[in-house]
Amino acid sequence: MKVIECNRLSKSYERIRAINDLSLSIEENKITGLIGRNGAGKTTLLKIIAGLLHKTSGEIRVFSEEPFNSLKVSANIIFIDDNLAFPKSFCLEDILEAAGTFYENWDMSLARGLLEYFALHPKQFHKNLSKGMQSTFNVILGISSRCPLTIFDEPTVGMDGAVRKDFYRALLKDYVQNPRTIILSSHLLNEIENILEDILLLNKGEKCLHMPITDLKELAVGLRGKKEIVDELTKDMETYHQETLGKDSCFKVVKNNFSQIELQHVKKAGIEMLPVAAEDIYIYLTSGDKGGIDDVFNRS
Repeated sequence: MKVIECNRLSKSYERIRAINDLSLSIEENKITGLIGRNGAGKTTLLKIIAGLLHKTSGEIRVFSEEPFNSLKVSANIIFIDDNLAFPKSFCLEDILEAAGTFYENWDMSLARGLLEYFALHPKQFHKNLSKGMQSTFNVILGISSRCPLTIFDEPTVGMDGAVRKDFYRALLKDYVQNPRTIILSSHLLNEIENILEDILLLNKGEKCLHMPITDLKELAVGLRGKKEIVDELTKDMETYHQETLGKDSCFKVVKNNFSQIELQHVKKAGIEMLPVAAEDIYIYLTSGDKGGIDDVFNRS
């Protein structure tokens, strides 16, 4: 079943189009990573899905309904970001108790267990926590709600590396036991790729790609060797990235669609073939025509 469906969805802020003619669908019971650079439109898209923003044009359906002002969507979704606001008089335990009255699948035992594990005292107030501890409490809320659609928008702001790893592990363990649709927006693809099933890459408000994470990891291959030979072998191939190495060598990243015969030619030509990390592919696909940072110094 498709939990989210977008058809030519757009959102504009005056003259700025944050989401541009976006069409996609997200199926139930998958963890999808929403990736993109700052300003790519990730948060805008997530807020439209959550019913917090109204679209400018196009169509969007969440649980087969228009999400804006939908009680059905509100009851089946939780949106976690670093701007969550809670009543000032509520301590952490009060917030958990209130959440348990709203979310049908709420697991108080899990929430209290995570609270204890992350050394958060139930009588503390959210406003008095450090930024990292606020984020930790927020993700506890998101995991324990077990909402059919759970959205995490850059949820690890302020967390140290060890806490981030524990969060990812807790999220995955609970997802395996209690499947639901999860969207995880992050700049740290290298940290989350092992828990993702699908990847959605936005660039300037448009869909750059939407595929299984395993396909992304095999999308490109790097070739390193003599520039003249590399250029000849890849002259008809889609190139994602290229940089000069020394006087006459280069490293080029191209779409990985080599035939067996072409692979043999590459090997005989003495060109080294290297895997390309998913994080690097994402960077190359969204780098535009500005070149690399080295080009700034080469021009100066």
